[in-house]
Amino acid sequence: MGKRFFLAGIIQGSARDDGVHDQRYRDRLRAILEEAFPGDFLYCPVENHPGSVQYADQDARRVFHHHLDLIRESDALIVYLPEASMGSAIEMWEAHHAGAAVIAITPMAANWVVRLFSDAVCETLDAFEAFVSEGKLHRMITDKCKKTKAP
Repeated sequence: MGKRFFLAGIIQGSARDDGVHDQRYRDRLRAILEEAFPGDFLYCPVENHPGSVQYADQDARRVFHHHLDLIRESDALIVYLPEASMGSAIEMWEAHHAGAAVIAITPMAANWVVRLFSDAVCETLDAFEAFVSEGKLHRMITDKCKKTKAP
């Protein structure tokens, strides 16, 4: 079976309404990962639930819990955080505790959630692209998989 990636990152951030941040970063993440891991599974919550900020609480709860289930089954969580995101912090926690590789793309390297639950931190999308193209993500996932399946 191929690798499973969950594309996380800021959607609403600290917005006080139902506005969302620019989501074009997801296209770039998808392109980087599809080039390095052709045919592997990439899940993007925005692609699968584009109007989720409008969901009623019951639907939002169901979708968020489903996403957490997907994260626990993933090999890697790729999370884009130009600023803090409470949903992404929960996703990082779940991925970390499930043994998935967590790669944060953020300038917030001093943030406790980033520091404690990331296996790697790339300051920019360009740095993440280099990280992937140099084979570091592949090695990280392979190493984590060996550790979680060790006797």
